[in-house]
Amino acid sequence: MSAATGQPTATGQPTPSSRPEFEHGLKVVPVKHWGRWVLSAIVAFLILQFLWSLASNEKWQWDVFAEYFFAPSVLQSLVLTLQLTVISGVIGFALGAVLAVFRLSKSTLLNAAAWWYIWFFRSVPLVVQILVWYNLGYLYPTLGLGTPFTTDFWLVEFPTTTMISAFAAATIGLSLHQAAYSAEIIRAGILSVDQGQLEAAAALGLPRRIRFFRITLPQAARAIVPNAFNEIIGLVKGTSVVFIVALPELFYTVQVIYNRNQRVIPLLLVAVVWYAIITTVLSIAQYYVERRFARGAVRELPPTPIQRSRQWISEQWSRLGDGPDQSGGADAAAHAATPGAPPGERAPESERADAASVLDTTTPPTKIGATR
Repeated sequence: MSAATGQPTATGQPTPSSRPEFEHGLKVVPVKHWGRWVLSAIVAFLILQFLWSLASNEKWQWDVFAEYFFAPSVLQSLVLTLQLTVISGVIGFALGAVLAVFRLSKSTLLNAAAWWYIWFFRSVPLVVQILVWYNLGYLYPTLGLGTPFTTDFWLVEFPTTTMISAFAAATIGLSLHQAAYSAEIIRAGILSVDQGQLEAAAALGLPRRIRFFRITLPQAARAIVPNAFNEIIGLVKGTSVVFIVALPELFYTVQVIYNRNQRVIPLLLVAVVWYAIITTVLSIAQYYVERRFARGAVRELPPTPIQRSRQWISEQWSRLGDGPDQSGGADAAAHAATPGAPPGERAPESERADAASVLDTTTPPTKIGATR
C-alpha cells in the first residue's frame, strides 16, 4: 500500500506510517517492586546502625582486640586448632568411607558392625568421648600385644597414660566422632548415583574397582562435597571442646587471657574473627570444589566471582565510548540492514521502509527433494 493512503503495498506489508513502533520503538516500563525496595531499605538501615555502633561504642575496646589478635600465644593456639582439624578430618573421613562401604555391604556382620558404630558414636556426646580417652589409663593401665584374651603382653607393652596424651585423646575423640557422621554423608552420596549407570557399567564388564572410582565416586562427590565441608567447618569450631583436657587451642587460650585481664568482649572477638576467617577460606574452597565436580552435570559452568567482576568491568569500560541510542529498535534494525549507511546517520525514509519490510517478510521453507 502507499505511504499516503495507508493501503497494503505489493508485498502485503504495512508501511511505517501505519506502524509507528518502527519509527519510535516500543516504550518499556519497568516493574516497580515496592516491597523489595522497602525491605532493602530496612536491611540497609539495620546494617548501617550496627556498623555505627561498632565504631562509636568504646566498650568494644578495639585497641585491646588489635593488641591480642596477632599475639604469639593466640597464633600458637590457632596452629593447634588447625592441626586438630586437619588430622581429625582426614582420619574421620577415611574411616567414614570404610564404614559407608560396610553399611552398603551385603555382609550381615559388616553391615551390623558399621551400624552399631555409627549409633554409638552419634549417641555419646563428644566431651564425654574425649574425657574417656583421656582417662583410659584408669580402665587399662597398660596396653600392648601378646597372647589373645589375656593380659600377657609379651610382645610389646607400654603404659596407657604415657601413650595417650591430651593431644592424642582429643585427636582420637574428634576422629571417631567425625567418622560416624562422615559415614552417613558418604553413604548418602553413593546412594544418590543412578543405579542404571552401575548396571550398564557392569554389563560392559568393567571391574568393580573401576566402576566405583571412575563412575560412582565422581558422581557421588557432587552430593558429598557440600555436607562434607559443612562437617569440616563444624569440626573447626568443635575443637573448642578440647579445653576440657586443658589443651591450649584457640578458645582455651582466649579464656586464659581474659581470665587474667578481665577483657572478656575484645578477647572473645579475637576468637570469633579467627574462626570467621577459617570458615571463609573453607567456604571459598567449597565453591571451587563444587564447581569442578559440576562439570559433568551442567552444559556451561557458572562464572566465578572474579570472572563476573571482569565481565562487569569490561562492559562498563566498553560503554564509555558509546553514545545514547536515539533511534528506536526498528530504526536500528533498519540501519543494520541498510548497507553503506554511515554509523551516525539515519537511513532515508524509503530505505528504512524497505528494510523493515525485508525484516518482517517470512520466507516459507523450501522443500528439497531427490531427483531420480
